[in-house]
Amino acid sequence: MNTQYIKKHSDTLYSCMIPHNMHLEHRMPNHSIIYVRSGILVINDNETMTEITAGNYVFVKRDCRVRLCKIPSDNKPYKGISLSLQRKILKNYYNMIENIQFKKGIKPFDRVATPLPKNIPLESLFQSLMIYIDNETEPADEILQHKLFEAIFCLLNIHPAFYPTLFEFNESWKIDILDFMEKNYTEDLTLKEFASYTGRSLATFKRDFSKISKTTPRRWIMEHRLEKARELLEKGNQNAQDIGYAVGFKNRSHFHQAFKRYFGYAPGLYSKSS
Repeated sequence: MNTQYIKKHSDTLYSCMIPHNMHLEHRMPNHSIIYVRSGILVINDNETMTEITAGNYVFVKRDCRVRLCKIPSDNKPYKGISLSLQRKILKNYYNMIENIQFKKGIKPFDRVATPLPKNIPLESLFQSLMIYIDNETEPADEILQHKLFEAIFCLLNIHPAFYPTLFEFNESWKIDILDFMEKNYTEDLTLKEFASYTGRSLATFKRDFSKISKTTPRRWIMEHRLEKARELLEKGNQNAQDIGYAVGFKNRSHFHQAFKRYFGYAPGLYSKSS
């Protein structure tokens, strides 16, 4: 009997085994490194399509919505490992190296998915993670933080463009613009109020936000509310109308229309389509 799993080992380490083709849309809230152990991973961001085969790695930028296709190959299921580089980890690492002078004029990567070269540091990193995953053992927090720092080190040594890509938050996150938004996106706040609470004028708020996300603040808030609504619907503890209000929608009709437009089906039908 074919089985599958998508396992969350921590807030930053995930693994999966998929015996059949799986298509899904996914919002990438954090930078990630994905290692394809077997099968094929196809990433489509509406502009480019990137195919990663077994034994290879790919870096995927944060704050992007992508279509993923996980495909078995050579009579083997799709198996992958993903490391999520959360902002607090990147901040901690940056604070350790902030006195280093980065090369001027280096621009961050434009593309959403960047294939990574196979090298000994990356192979060593993911081999060490596989030991925990294959033995179904959770790595200690201290070990996992070390592995995340190791992952950042690997990227920085692959290409200098990873410096502005990973640490582009520096100026605008000094007062935690996205941290504040992630804690308050369900609240009934206008963009002007978001700007005020983060110590900015509306124009500065929009300009700073454009440095850390390709989407607009309004769309970012909408997408986060809808993703949170789907998460709550999946739990099945509340009805759709209550969930709509809980995530920040003022009326049922607006929530219903936005959810259907975003996911392709009405929130009341979620349990039937999942």
